[in-house]
Amino acid sequence: MDRRLFILTGIAGLASGAMPGAVLAESRAGEIRYNFGSAFSKQKKRRSNYGGKQVVSYRTREKPGTIVIDTRKRKLFFVMQGGKAMQYGVGVGRRGFQWSGTANVRRKEKWPGWHPPAEMIEREKRQTGRTLPEYMPGGPNNPLGARALYLFKGSKDTLYRIHGTNQPSTIGGAVSSGCIRMINEEVIDLFRRTRMGAKVIVL
Repeated sequence: MDRRLFILTGIAGLASGAMPGAVLAESRAGEIRYNFGSAFSKQKKRRSNYGGKQVVSYRTREKPGTIVIDTRKRKLFFVMQGGKAMQYGVGVGRRGFQWSGTANVRRKEKWPGWHPPAEMIEREKRQTGRTLPEYMPGGPNNPLGARALYLFKGSKDTLYRIHGTNQPSTIGGAVSSGCIRMINEEVIDLFRRTRMGAKVIVL
């Protein structure tokens, strides 16, 4: 870790602000604090000009199998052999929900369900009057999409995910509560390539 805060947002970091995000900030001293905020702000509809995944030249010292996410370019790179990487377009956290740091994939789920924390449910009810479900089962209507990679810092779940989305037009935007979102077809491809324990770097 460098001097920047390692900020990890949102148990779902969910698409179009449809779900609230939990912000976990960990300083160099290891102090942890939570700030549960509403993520129900309306997102403007936009058209995506994303052309799909592609193999690109990619110079890095990271080992094949590493995932590198460039949030400024809205790109995710899966490092391959021979100076190559599979490049995917992604949606990233909107202003106030960005983060940077390193984590590892410790859990992978197909059509993941979602359990909002009690704090989120209470806060959303108080701030907006909207009642969140205690559980949303996986499926096409779930904002986590077809697959999810769960990121951990050591043995601690960061509450941060790389996941699919049922709103492909948001790819390339800064629209989520912090999680990295991909179109469903491509998160399925990344899910197949990624091994448990894989290193994830967010720039």
